[in-house]
Amino acid sequence: MSIRTVLARFLSPSAKAAAGQQPRRNSVLCASPKGLHRMAYLEWGDPASDRVLVCVHGLTRNAHDFDFIARALADDYRVVCPDVVGRGGSDWLADKARYAVPQYVADMVTLIARLAVERVDWIGTSMGGLIGMTLAAQEKTPIRRLVLNDVGPVLAAAALQRIGTYVGRDFRFADLAAAESHLRKAHAPFGALSDAQWQHLTVHSFRRDGDGYVFAYDPGIGDAFRNAPVLMDVDVWPLYDRIACPTLVLRGAESDLLSRETLVHMSLRGPCATTIEVEGVGHAPALMEESQVAPIRDFLGAP
Repeated sequence: MSIRTVLARFLSPSAKAAAGQQPRRNSVLCASPKGLHRMAYLEWGDPASDRVLVCVHGLTRNAHDFDFIARALADDYRVVCPDVVGRGGSDWLADKARYAVPQYVADMVTLIARLAVERVDWIGTSMGGLIGMTLAAQEKTPIRRLVLNDVGPVLAAAALQRIGTYVGRDFRFADLAAAESHLRKAHAPFGALSDAQWQHLTVHSFRRDGDGYVFAYDPGIGDAFRNAPVLMDVDVWPLYDRIACPTLVLRGAESDLLSRETLVHMSLRGPCATTIEVEGVGHAPALMEESQVAPIRDFLGAP
């Protein structure tokens, strides 16, 4: 009898609940044309549950962005939050040109195979939503329900240009207080987060490097922005129109990436998404408040 089986049999309900409130760290070996790399992920909730929710972060973010919503949903879901390759605890790619959606989708398919489930629900913020849209548009997709957090089939050039001003830049901070001050400015569109929430993001957004702190991602992910400046909106409507699974879209009411016009069209085309706007937030809702978690919980549905 395995240790896991013994624990599952003898832990009290309260002890089981407490265990589900802390993530388990793991990784999976993925492939690219230039070799192998490990993708780290956090896993919450019952590891034996067949109700799996995959949460994928934005361009420069990491798995810990979902700690709040993962904790809120861990009683009903096995919540899996990967560090997309090049971020957080995952390996960096030798070929920086591979930092693109096709590689990310391939890695997620490998992750889902590792989880040994046929179907998953998906929450994707920004880049994580693009990965989810791409996977959901495929025949035989494993995605049952799709939540897109402030991203859609039209990406505004102005927002991509704004992101390009900071992604991959050589920022270095003397201490975490200075790092947090920068993070609050760069991600002010997240909205009115509490001091504790900003501190949570800061702790997981930076790593120690010599006598200072730098962002916990490969600066090479910014190469695409530097090598091919965005001059016009990016349009992937044909991809969105192929999605058939139930879809929920959250938009920050002040978002510069996802326009209200695009949001309206997303409710009329493709999966005819359910749409919600979050007041007082730009790109993107941080999913740390119950008011943002509740509609996602309702959309995903009770067991």
